[in-house]
Amino acid sequence: MYWGRPLPNLGGPGARVLIVGLAPAAHGGNRTGRMFTGDRSGDFLFRALYEAGFANQPQSTHAADGLELIDLAITAIAHCAPPANKPTPLEIASCSTFLEATIDAMPDLRGIVALGRIAFDGCLRLYRSRGWLPKGPKPAFGHGALYQFANAPFLLASFHPSQQNTFTGKLTPDMMRAVFKKARKLL
Repeated sequence: MYWGRPLPNLGGPGARVLIVGLAPAAHGGNRTGRMFTGDRSGDFLFRALYEAGFANQPQSTHAADGLELIDLAITAIAHCAPPANKPTPLEIASCSTFLEATIDAMPDLRGIVALGRIAFDGCLRLYRSRGWLPKGPKPAFGHGALYQFANAPFLLASFHPSQQNTFTGKLTPDMMRAVFKKARKLL
């Protein structure tokens, strides 16, 4: 049985770090009802979170498996599984209020980790709308790129842990772990 409706965020509003992903995977989050749960992207992500001290266990297979996030929450640019696994601009625009509301509900937020260029660009739009993004050239996406702006949460970019990136070696476990260890140090 599949969830088949928008996925809620994972983690609590008291977290200091927010991961912004792309969208629920058709046979992962959309099947289990929980972000990054039950698919290989989640396996890759939760292992890195566990090793950096942001999760109590290295994997998540279903919504009642005991996973607890530590000082971290997870949301997405789109909250429904998109066709062809890529949200349309209309979906992204329609879901932008969820990202805004998530950030508004996190009084202790110190940083955002954007998984992939689409999430990174969505975060930049939000930063610009809130006056957090200084004038000048748009910050460039790159794995491990860190941006710190006055009176705003840090923005840390990462390749998305999709199978396309992990199976080809574009994103390795060491690279993913390094991003979250950097986020941990920034706290």
